[in-house]
Amino acid sequence: MAASAKQLAVRLLARREHSVEELRQKLVRREFDSDEIASALLELQQGDWQSDERFTEAYVRARRLKGYGQLRIAAELRERGVSEQIADRYLYTDTAIWLETLEQEYQKKYHGIRYEDYQEKARRMRFLQYRGFSIDQINEVIG
Repeated sequence: MAASAKQLAVRLLARREHSVEELRQKLVRREFDSDEIASALLELQQGDWQSDERFTEAYVRARRLKGYGQLRIAAELRERGVSEQIADRYLYTDTAIWLETLEQEYQKKYHGIRYEDYQEKARRMRFLQYRGFSIDQINEVIG
């Protein structure tokens, strides 16, 4: 017996939170009918099984704990179809927590060893930018 789009989506949501767009893409890959997908996703949202708010909150927390900054996480959320308004609610509330994350990531990578020259400083700054931190945040931490 073939599973319906809703059944598959529920199984996916039982493992972890997903954005609507992630679920849509996974269901499309499994070749479900677009009307069935739309109906299943709407039903899951109305029943509060799926929430982009919950997904965003969990995603931001998990990525921050792995040492990523606001800019990188914002780009990843855009890729996953999360609206900018929802993302902003979880990304731009407490700047102190992001500076703390940046400081922890910097200490973990460089163990408090000072840089010797401008090239080393630039290399460190590029690494932190890649992790998703802004130049202003980086300058505040490594000055």
